Amino acid sequence: MILSIQVHARLLYVAAITLLATSAYSQAPPKYDAATETTVKGTVEQLKLVPPTGGKPLAYLVTKTGPVKEKDTVQIFLCPKTFLDQMGISFKSDEAIEVKGSKVKQEGSDLILAREMVKGGETLTFRFPDGKPAW
Repeated sequence: MILSIQVHARLLYVAAITLLATSAYSQAPPKYDAATETTVKGTVEQLKLVPPTGGKPLAYLVTKTGPVKEKDTVQIFLCPKTFLDQMGISFKSDEAIEVKGSKVKQEGSDLILAREMVKGGETLTFRFPDGKPAW
């Protein structure tokens, strides 16, 4: 019985995150605002491509910044997938990252528009200091 409740709770959590992510990704990201720039350290949970097939997919990261998944999950908009491919970037689950970017709201959800990322000792640039995309 307890195991069943835990399984249902986990499925409900995944469904809620998927719904929020789909809603947040359904439109173009908001404009970069240097006044809301922040730095987030965490680990990669998942790379999401929206739409997942066809079209021109955009790359988002779901990251963990702490032990409580429900509270410590941060959505990060990176760039179009073609830009990741050009740079030869891939992500592994539980890989440590540090992201500097603009914290914005999109449809009521927090989202970070990545400007720079430190991954494996390498600094990756997604946007210039003024917030304009590098792609």
